[in-house]
Amino acid sequence: MTESSWLPGTLLNRLDDSARREFLQLGVPRTAAASQVILQEGMQESHVILLSDGLTKVTAAMADGRHALLDVRVSGDIVGEMSALNGTPRSATVTTCRTSTIRIIHRNDFRAFLRGHPQAAMEIAGIVANRLRLANRRRVDFASYPVKARLSRVLWEIATAYGYRERDGIVVDVHLTQSELATMCGAAEITLQKALRELRTAGVVDTGYRQVIVHDAAALRFRADLT
Repeated sequence: MTESSWLPGTLLNRLDDSARREFLQLGVPRTAAASQVILQEGMQESHVILLSDGLTKVTAAMADGRHALLDVRVSGDIVGEMSALNGTPRSATVTTCRTSTIRIIHRNDFRAFLRGHPQAAMEIAGIVANRLRLANRRRVDFASYPVKARLSRVLWEIATAYGYRERDGIVVDVHLTQSELATMCGAAEITLQKALRELRTAGVVDTGYRQVIVHDAAALRFRADLT
């Protein structure tokens, strides 16, 4: 696959052709079924997983027993890099949203690759920095916007990053529970349900089994205060 085959922001999109080809040869290929946990929060392990062709969600346990949705990872992304770099336990759980092809890369091979490709190491640092920036922006959103605007921002962010266009709108094939959306928006689940119901009633979005459809992108952006 060429650089244009990978979504912007993913590691494989950021690597040059030579480094990308080498990285794609690392590790052992595996197939993961839909809804399979490929990394478990708290586990003391240090391998990295490359999503050759996959879609996953990243969640973390909360003190009240709920699970917070932290992010989504797609083909071309890696997961587990923090444990590989600093030897700490897994900070989150990664679960496949559909059948996915992955490569399990040993920590030593991953670190040797980075030593041989300093630019790749810089790109990974950039990815980590972007994730921290996004987390900081969400904290500002929580303090500055009502729940409906926060929900609209999260849905827009996921749709533009991971959705694809069909006749009915932008389709996101990621199974997001209302509890996960609530924690991502920093809202009580009952409040999130009301905001989501209002968006559905207005025809802005629709939710179905394992997917979200954005019917009116302009209206969603307006409600997210992004216009």
